[in-house]
Amino acid sequence: MKYTTIQGDMWDSIAYKLYGDVNRVDVLIAANPQHRKIYIFSAGIELEIPDIEENTTPSGLPPWKISDG
Repeated sequence: MKYTTIQGDMWDSIAYKLYGDVNRVDVLIAANPQHRKIYIFSAGIELEIPDIEENTTPSGLPPWKISDG
């Protein structure tokens, strides 16, 4: 999938808009290394948006931080 930026987009706002989670910024930057130094985007930059697995943990914590009891 591709996403075309609008003026003022930032990595975290794009991650939230597309994935519902600002913590997915690393996925976006890894897929678009040529733009990694951009903090605030101008309009019209086309970014690759990789598919990601849904977070299946209700708490949003990684599996090693969740207690079993």
